[in-house]
Amino acid sequence: MRWPDDAKDWPLTAYSRRVLHRPHRWHIQEHGEGPLILLIHGAGGATQSFRGLFPLLAETHHVVAVDLPGQGFTQLGAQQRCGLDHMSEDLLALCRNQGWVPDIVVGHSAGVAIALRMWELGMQPRQGIVGINAALGNFKGVAGWLFPMMAKALAATPFSAGVFANTTTRSSVRNLVEGTGSKLDQDGLELYYRLARDRGHVDATLSMMAQWSLDGLLARLGGIDVPVHLITGLSDKAVPPQVSRDAAQCLPHSTLTEVSGLGHLAHEEDPAQLARTILQK
Repeated sequence: MRWPDDAKDWPLTAYSRRVLHRPHRWHIQEHGEGPLILLIHGAGGATQSFRGLFPLLAETHHVVAVDLPGQGFTQLGAQQRCGLDHMSEDLLALCRNQGWVPDIVVGHSAGVAIALRMWELGMQPRQGIVGINAALGNFKGVAGWLFPMMAKALAATPFSAGVFANTTTRSSVRNLVEGTGSKLDQDGLELYYRLARDRGHVDATLSMMAQWSLDGLLARLGGIDVPVHLITGLSDKAVPPQVSRDAAQCLPHSTLTEVSGLGHLAHEEDPAQLARTILQK
């Protein structure tokens, strides 16, 4: 996504700024006063994912949302730094550069793994980590090796991101979102359509998938000594609720909230309910 050309009508750009902190040029949205909440989106999303949640949290908190490397409006500075360890290192370095010491880190999907890895690298959120539909499990069976291999092949194939972006339709985006168990309004679907039509965003998402590995983190969940509140939508078809239940059993200081009627994008479907759930812990 090109800044500022593609930012027309993008949510909450009044709070946007860009920061060059190597190796990436980051897109940041920041607003509010009080204890700091850091928001980390999942693979294929961007700060727009928090367009409803962000202003609600900013009523009482200092809120920061960041586009992950190459996704949204963050300009990717190194193609090989899209995996869990590298993104966590780079985001933690950005936080230290900006003087952000979060009280709460809220991650969605893959963003939860990044938050936990940042804790391992030295980030100390005062109140803990909140995970929304946390992607803290590997795919089972054939999908466990097929999906990563497909992502690696697509990421390594010239023009694959461009072909995906050029052939994506609004109906295919709607089908993809509904396939996660979520229902978004037309504005929400249009934002994902704009992301899916951007070659750079798609390429970075494929690189993230290709470089992603949870094995080490999953093996260390029992040693993560920070409060973790997991929130799972019972209609989530992308990361089934059992994944959060299993993770809660492994994490030594965890709580679990199950929310009926919401899917993988629960925070976009009902931001008010998610805001209340986040702040009550």
